Amino acid sequence: MLVILIPELAFSEEADSDQPIEIEADTMMVEETKNTSTYEGDVVLTQGSLIINADRLIIREDRQGFQHSTSIGNPTTFKQKMKDSDEYIEGKALRIEYDGHMDKIHLYEEAFVKRGDDEVWGDYIMYDATSEFAQALSRKDNDETSKKKGRTKAIIKPKK
Repeated sequence: MLVILIPELAFSEEADSDQPIEIEADTMMVEETKNTSTYEGDVVLTQGSLIINADRLIIREDRQGFQHSTSIGNPTTFKQKMKDSDEYIEGKALRIEYDGHMDKIHLYEEAFVKRGDDEVWGDYIMYDATSEFAQALSRKDNDETSKKKGRTKAIIKPKK
């Protein structure tokens, strides 16, 4: 069902990628030898309609020039306007990783994604923008006395 929910993540506002990235934080550390920058303390990243909030954001550029990021928070959140729509896609998790080379987004722990009125929860949500493939998983309860399994949940509302 997650495929129904977020296939348009790849179709976010095209103009966003052409916009400058603005990052505000309490502290910033740049390690040029590792092509890494780390931002900490009430981090806010904006690029066009994309907004990311985190306690800590690490951005790395690989040798091919692709950017990778890890945002950490309690929770870390993102919100972005969808292409040719007034809808937004938004999500939150304790950790969100973006792989610019593979064009994949991974949300870890207490993960939640919402597009319009549709919602998905799980311990882990992954979206591959290249293949438009999505997956939501939840781990089993490690307490052997409990028979309760971790569960994913989706709410898909009818389109009018």
